[in-house]
Amino acid sequence: MTGLSGQTPASYKPVGLSRIQEKNRSLILEAALGEFSKKGFSGATVERIAADAGMSKSNLLYYFSSKEAIYNATLAHILEIWLTPLKTLNPLGDPADELAAYIRQKIELSAKFPEASRLFANEVMQGAPQILPVLETDLKRLVEEKCQVIEDWIDTGRMRPVDPVHLIFTIWATTQHYADFSVQIKALTGKDLSDPDFQRSTETAVTSLILNGAGLKWPRESDPGA
Repeated sequence: MTGLSGQTPASYKPVGLSRIQEKNRSLILEAALGEFSKKGFSGATVERIAADAGMSKSNLLYYFSSKEAIYNATLAHILEIWLTPLKTLNPLGDPADELAAYIRQKIELSAKFPEASRLFANEVMQGAPQILPVLETDLKRLVEEKCQVIEDWIDTGRMRPVDPVHLIFTIWATTQHYADFSVQIKALTGKDLSDPDFQRSTETAVTSLILNGAGLKWPRESDPGA
């Protein structure tokens, strides 16, 4: 399993934890990600999460009071990691460069954390019972902010008129497809994002399709291999 250790943003880390406590908390979140992504919330057990984290159930419950608390923390952890690339979309940057960088980061996340993507997708497909308030507030505000960035690029003639929210949805759908449907992709191609060459070709193809559709030439003629 590809873990999330070291990926928790500082804003999400509880204050006052010792280094050992932070390490144990990360181990729990890694084990929980594997358990929840395979079994779902109802099928997962605290006992298996504790065993996979290499600790007793009572030790685990020192950090999280219940299975629901572990699940919520795991989802919050995933959201923080998944949304960071969108937050970096720079209104002062070149649209092609900014969107290409965003697509690249999303594909890298799908390669590094496929279980995280699948767990998030399962949560949403079930009606997002745990994270709907976050989707309706924090995520909605972030998407509205970045849609305005894209609108400004369009208004200044820097890219073709497209619906910004559907552009963002398209990037999400295409990049996360390679994590959520990795079994199908490997069955059809014999490869997945764990293959560096396949990851590079995926990035090139997806970026070209999306950016060219938005009137942004990619790859640039000056780029190596263009």
